[in-house]
Amino acid sequence: MTSSGPAAAGLAVDEAAAEEVAAARVVAGNVAWPSVDALAEVVARLRVLPPIVRLEDCLQLREYLAEAARGDGYLVQGGDCAELFEEVSQHTSRRKAAQLAELADLVEGASGRPCVAVGRIGGQFAKPRSHRFEAASGSRVVPVYRGDAVNDRRATAEARTADPRRMLTAYRLAVEVRRHLDEEASISGRRVYTSHEALLLDYEHALLRRHGDHLYASSAHLVWVGERTRDAGGPHVALLARAGNPVSVKLGPGADGRHVMDLIAALDPARTPGRLTFIVRLGAGHVELVLPDLVEAAASAGALPLWICDPMHGNTERAADGRKIRNTAVIAAEIRAFVRVLRQMGAHPAGLHLEISPDDVTECVAGPPNGPAGPEPVPLPRYWSGCDPRLNPAQARDAVHCFLEEAAR
Repeated sequence: MTSSGPAAAGLAVDEAAAEEVAAARVVAGNVAWPSVDALAEVVARLRVLPPIVRLEDCLQLREYLAEAARGDGYLVQGGDCAELFEEVSQHTSRRKAAQLAELADLVEGASGRPCVAVGRIGGQFAKPRSHRFEAASGSRVVPVYRGDAVNDRRATAEARTADPRRMLTAYRLAVEVRRHLDEEASISGRRVYTSHEALLLDYEHALLRRHGDHLYASSAHLVWVGERTRDAGGPHVALLARAGNPVSVKLGPGADGRHVMDLIAALDPARTPGRLTFIVRLGAGHVELVLPDLVEAAASAGALPLWICDPMHGNTERAADGRKIRNTAVIAAEIRAFVRVLRQMGAHPAGLHLEISPDDVTECVAGPPNGPAGPEPVPLPRYWSGCDPRLNPAQARDAVHCFLEEAAR
């Protein structure tokens, strides 16, 4: 990767980052690395590496998102639940970019408005988990898989031990993915921006870079905090507050108007369109109960965030064999309810946040739930996800068509 423009200036180190991340290392959602010395060595190396993305591109994305926030455009964000190191290649990156471009083109063709494509790509190598341990074969218990940037999918104690050196691999592969995406954009004319959950504070703080008067997260064009780490007074939100990138927050069914107002105060004090996106992941049965309060709170605060529907994470079930699945009918129900409520509230439903794959996976199912209380198990012959179930290309197109149909009513 060459250094020019912000890449050259971006080598300046933000000295406050080390103290903040040290104080925050024990919070929920971060990793207890077993070796402090190994972690310090990795962080020191990350802090002097070139930025993965350029500030200009982050600010350009913010302008596109501002257009969508005002009701004049859309956002389609999607990709893997958790990227796998072994899958990174020019071929896979271009296929993922092509899938996102196709979905964005669908939106533009049906709506007549521009649609920006943002991938869960080039950095989505870490995952928050609800439990620290999980059952393995026999009676063994092993640490839970936290994404390739932390540990290995193999269910052994050794493989599941957190290793900070994996963050260096994550950096290297993120640079590679971004290069592949830039090559694809030069051919197709459609840029796919990168995004991921800013979960690993050691990694994210080490990649904060200064360019002129700007401090920004150089790990991706857009970074978000998840449902588990969205405390407005917590270290993950504090990280996003310091970065000049467009940022997002996931809102689950426990969110209310006060949470929204606190997050706006922390992340969008100037009320700048395009700065803040709320990714709503309520579950189909909670949208009409919870979403109106969230939208009303943002309006009363004088903010103009993007409202994006994540119909995946609130609708996860267990198949008869224990694997996670998602029901496409329930996904469609949440999309329709999301669009309907925002229309009723006079707000713009700005797009979708999906977990998708360009492969013909069978991780999401149609029809009645396939959980423990359901009928006979449905075969899932191509279940390849590193963590959560993804939509295959046909299912992803159906989700976008569902969004467009409801938005056109």
